[in-house]
Amino acid sequence: MPIYNVFKSFIDPVFIIFVLLLISFFVCLKSGKKKGGALLLLLTIILLYGFSIEPVSNFLAYKLEKDYIVVQPSEEKKPLGVVVVLGGGHYDIQAINKTFPAGSTAVRLFHAVQMYKAYNARYLVCSGKGEGTITEAELMAQMAEASGVPKERIRIEPKSENTYEHAVELNKMFPDKSIRIGLVTEAYHMKRSEIEFKKYFSHVLPLPAGYLYASPSGTPAVRYIPQSNRLFDNTNIFREYAGRLWYNIKQ
Repeated sequence: MPIYNVFKSFIDPVFIIFVLLLISFFVCLKSGKKKGGALLLLLTIILLYGFSIEPVSNFLAYKLEKDYIVVQPSEEKKPLGVVVVLGGGHYDIQAINKTFPAGSTAVRLFHAVQMYKAYNARYLVCSGKGEGTITEAELMAQMAEASGVPKERIRIEPKSENTYEHAVELNKMFPDKSIRIGLVTEAYHMKRSEIEFKKYFSHVLPLPAGYLYASPSGTPAVRYIPQSNRLFDNTNIFREYAGRLWYNIKQ
């Protein structure tokens, strides 16, 4: 979905800040309106600061993840038919002829293997195409087998390139729509994923692999110091909001 990828880029905090800095520069350079340029620069500084501190990233992350910051009830421990893990990216290093999982993919796969065992699932489905010499699904399948999941219990779905397609392709693989599905992705991405999968399957159990939100800890003052990891978190958060907006527009 090239248009969607362009749309996501426009919502990226770094892109927004870059554009504002560029506009500020030209306002000062061309028009001589130093006051206008100064105001734009001040706005950019405020945005950069806000996107880079813990309270803001925690607030935005909680809005996305609050439905999944819960303890699963005991009755939900019934066996699952399928645990499906959504790919989160991978990359090649041609100099050594190897493919590696992105951090998100590794976290999801590790959690999916744990959930496959905990829920006594029949199959572990690795889903995702990605870009590289092998697909995300194939790479995750290799990792799952190395982690002790029997090869005959692993199913590979190597065609999907986004959340919508993950659900569509799994629907093609399993004609029984009453099968119990365990869905593995990060909590901030779970709501959109759950909505898509519930279009095809009657029982979808969210199994979040991790959270951007974290309970405040440490020295309070430190939480207001700009940090690059918070800017990274907010980039993921804004992209997820962009994804939800895009899906709402399409529907």
